[in-house]
Amino acid sequence: MAEFSQKRGKHRDDDPLSSAVDFLLANARLVLGVGGAAVLGIATLAVKRLIDRATSPPDKDDTKAEQKSIEESWQELSLLKASTRAQPKQRRDDLNQLQPSSAQAPRAPEPEPPGDPVVMTVPKLGPSPPTPLCLTLQERLLVFYHNRVVVSASDVSLAKQLAADIAREVQNFLRSKFPELPFGDLSPSSTLYDGLEAMAADRACLLVPLVLEPSLWSFIPGEDTIANDPCYWVIRRTQWEYFPRGSSPWDRFLVGGYLSSSVILEVLRKVLVGSVNWPAIGSVLDCLIRPGVVSEELLLEVQHDQLELSIVIFPTAESEDRVLLAKPQEGLLENLWQQDFYQAEVSKLRELDGADSGARHLCLRLLQGVCRRHPSLNRLSVSHLAHVILHLSETETDWAEESLADRFQQVITELIGYLEEGSLPCYFNQHINLFGSLHEEEIDDMGFTLYNAMMAPELLLS
Repeated sequence: MAEFSQKRGKHRDDDPLSSAVDFLLANARLVLGVGGAAVLGIATLAVKRLIDRATSPPDKDDTKAEQKSIEESWQELSLLKASTRAQPKQRRDDLNQLQPSSAQAPRAPEPEPPGDPVVMTVPKLGPSPPTPLCLTLQERLLVFYHNRVVVSASDVSLAKQLAADIAREVQNFLRSKFPELPFGDLSPSSTLYDGLEAMAADRACLLVPLVLEPSLWSFIPGEDTIANDPCYWVIRRTQWEYFPRGSSPWDRFLVGGYLSSSVILEVLRKVLVGSVNWPAIGSVLDCLIRPGVVSEELLLEVQHDQLELSIVIFPTAESEDRVLLAKPQEGLLENLWQQDFYQAEVSKLRELDGADSGARHLCLRLLQGVCRRHPSLNRLSVSHLAHVILHLSETETDWAEESLADRFQQVITELIGYLEEGSLPCYFNQHINLFGSLHEEEIDDMGFTLYNAMMAPELLLS
């Protein structure tokens, strides 16, 4: 690193902008304190490196250093962990102090010269009047929400209708193909049906319930299995002495005495891909339906004149208040079932917003829109964002729409903290890390992007 900095130094000795940045870093601690100076240092270092790359001629010895110049800005944050990990609340307070106030009045414009005034505007979608350039963050968020996030009612209605029609066809096929298997009624479970869709009505989930005999099946938490993972459960066959193999129609999917999610998925995949006459069904529904042959999920791609829709089908098993999904995960045992918290998330958010007329749903949709627009953030799912909001609601009580910009920035700050730790605890089970399926490089990319946005959150909306 020192050698890389020395080589970079010979190209910028006479650069007044770099000198100014160095002076700013040298005095940041006096102005912002230790926490503020640390974050400013990370962000400023990234800017300096971008300047260096744009103004410096290539050096044949710099190849390896150039490849990681950007990533180092986020990775060097690890140097701060020794002094800040013990005080996470203070670290996030420092970040909050750096955030520009959403209520801050816009800077007064320079006086106009004599003559007719010129008003600069940016175009806005729809028939509404153009939006002025000089906006507070609160105003920018609402403009972004109405122009980019909100999905037309016609698209939502069409997507729901297509999903419902396809669900009916799948259900009829399964009952005719496997009359001995007690499948429950297919039900939708996605943002499309809960008023949380963002950007486009292009995704839906269908749950296929497996009706299991309560006396023959026992749900075992993952901590009590060899997997030792609280995210997953196993479903064990019981009562062998009284009900031998074959007593349950689901015994055909047993592996080692456990109901295998992988075997069920494979059987359903074969019949949905190879046995269903999708061209005929598509012609009746006025669309084109293709099963996903590459995806590990049970995926249907639907193309209609007005929209494209991806439908994922999940076999599910329920016990008491828990829902388990037959969801494939890389490198895991074939018998595991993943616990699904989506309905619990939606219900809790609805309960909290109903109690204080809050804007949590609005904030969640805005964050979804931001993450779907930025490639480095699209691995953040609606569940990740919902759990950050739920955790924040434990300590922050003001969720009125007038405070939307403050809460939006606060969620980003909290999310940065969870990314730094590499762990996002599940709101309903603190032992579950919702970042467990993410790779370290993905976490680094997301953290770097959000750190850059701390100083100018409106950049996420551009």
